[in-house]
Amino acid sequence: MTQTVLAAAVQATPVFLDRDATVEKVVELTAKAAAQGAGLVVFPEAFVPTYPDWVWRTPAWSDGPYYEALAREAVSVPSAATERMGEAAEAAQAWLAVGVNERGEGGGTLYNTLLYFAPDGSLAGRHRKLVPTGGERTIWGQGDGSTLAVLDTAFGRLGGLICWENYMPLARAALYARGLDVHLAPTWDTSDCWLATLRHIAKEGRVFVIGTNSYLRGSDVPAWLPGRDTIYGGEEDHLSRGGTAIIGPDGTVLAGPLHGEEGILYADIDIAAAHTSRREFDPVGHYARPDVFTLTVDTTARQAARFVDSAAPAAQHRHETVPTEEPPPGHPAVPAR
Repeated sequence: MTQTVLAAAVQATPVFLDRDATVEKVVELTAKAAAQGAGLVVFPEAFVPTYPDWVWRTPAWSDGPYYEALAREAVSVPSAATERMGEAAEAAQAWLAVGVNERGEGGGTLYNTLLYFAPDGSLAGRHRKLVPTGGERTIWGQGDGSTLAVLDTAFGRLGGLICWENYMPLARAALYARGLDVHLAPTWDTSDCWLATLRHIAKEGRVFVIGTNSYLRGSDVPAWLPGRDTIYGGEEDHLSRGGTAIIGPDGTVLAGPLHGEEGILYADIDIAAAHTSRREFDPVGHYARPDVFTLTVDTTARQAARFVDSAAPAAQHRHETVPTEEPPPGHPAVPAR
């Protein structure tokens, strides 16, 4: 049995390049949404400690102070920051999804990551963006298939893709094949066609879609950053105008889009509506043709190095006696190979 849930799509302004202050904003807004009855709270792409917008405004590799601040304020998993967000989910008794800049193992690579916290406060899932876009590739590494997953909740199966991953048909198909019911699409895209993308995914997958974005202006970039006044303007300089929206499984806009301000959008999620809609079109059921099209998804975690135990079986040591095969009658023994 599945339950209905009130979903909250948060459009907010991060505290630019300040991890702890932005995490506290996540805590505050999660509590605010929970007070309205929300059981699912979704934040934008790379919200903690901010989306690195400067990659679209500066030459590649010329962003030293900005990148250094981003790396310093990035989120390790686990850490005090993830514990704090888990506490917020537990206090709200809600599922919480937050986009973060994640510091990878070894500290030399950052990832664009979506973290999922369960209502008991545990970190239930982590998805790293598979393909950073354009200038983002000077900031983030690539994720792998091991984080391309969906999670079981009381209100259905929850998963998502980050920004332009949503334009990857096979990535969407992989989530559909895992029984996706609620699709999260945190983004930095503010183009006119983004809403059409969200509506298409909802109609294609017969899923609820929650699209979130930040609201950020030049005046939100702190003055202590070198070149700040050259790269950014003031309140009239919109890094992101938002565009947060919630879409139903028939492509109907249930809430939003929200532009030009911070705010929280709410909509009821009833997974029965998605399941009913799939009677008409089920992309991985009666509307699939596995005899014509197949998709293989590698969910192996990729590591830079693979260490093999150097202890070899005794028979492989140079001066060991090698056992022989039992010869057929009338034939001499032949050494095993």
